[in-house]
Amino acid sequence: MSSGSPFADLAANGPWIAPSLLACDFGRLNEEIARAEEAGVRILHLDVMDGRFVPNISFGFPILDAARRATRLPLDVHLMIEEPDRYIDRFCDAGADALTIHIECSPDPGDILSRIRQRGVAAGLSLNPPTPVAALESHLDDCDQVLVMSVMPGFGGQEFDAAALGKLRRLRGLRPTGLVLSIDGGINEETIGATAEAGADLLVAGTAFFGYPDYQERHVRLGELARNGRQPGKEGQGMTAG
Repeated sequence: MSSGSPFADLAANGPWIAPSLLACDFGRLNEEIARAEEAGVRILHLDVMDGRFVPNISFGFPILDAARRATRLPLDVHLMIEEPDRYIDRFCDAGADALTIHIECSPDPGDILSRIRQRGVAAGLSLNPPTPVAALESHLDDCDQVLVMSVMPGFGGQEFDAAALGKLRRLRGLRPTGLVLSIDGGINEETIGATAEAGADLLVAGTAFFGYPDYQERHVRLGELARNGRQPGKEGQGMTAG
């Protein structure tokens, strides 16, 4: 974990819920962020899609700029984009507290991760469902976060891929002290306990958070399920990788 990382306490004190702004009402972005803060959220997740690495396009610098002006919460920015090295400084300048790139786009990511950390931003690597943990094992010491995708990014309506649980367990056994393990894709009441039990510290929730009218109730409920998943015999132990 790099010195001064905004995620310095996540691995030790998780699990945490990270609502994904992709699922919020962008017409009321400031209000949505304020309501999430009032609900007790400690970190926000932003998915950037380029239409190349993934088939959809989401948002870029203007939304990140707006989110940064609206909150002091850490902004966890997930770059699902080709050639991420071209945009690292722009995203850092726009206010990202963490930048995660994909190992599939940057198979030798050491220099990019170093650049991110040099900007005082937490550096992360993500891997898609078909990608084995072995693809990034040699870079764990260069990361502040590893994000396991439990669906293929860019496609809606997919079921949670339980193989992600095995990846989390392997990473839990390999990770250096302080490395944050995150998961994104299909996180809801049925899956969140199992992912926390497998080792996820940061659980990205989109419609499972923003799809409900009472954000405080959702934050409490998802948090309880995640914490229960880390206790033997609770919800998290019912789902296995298949």
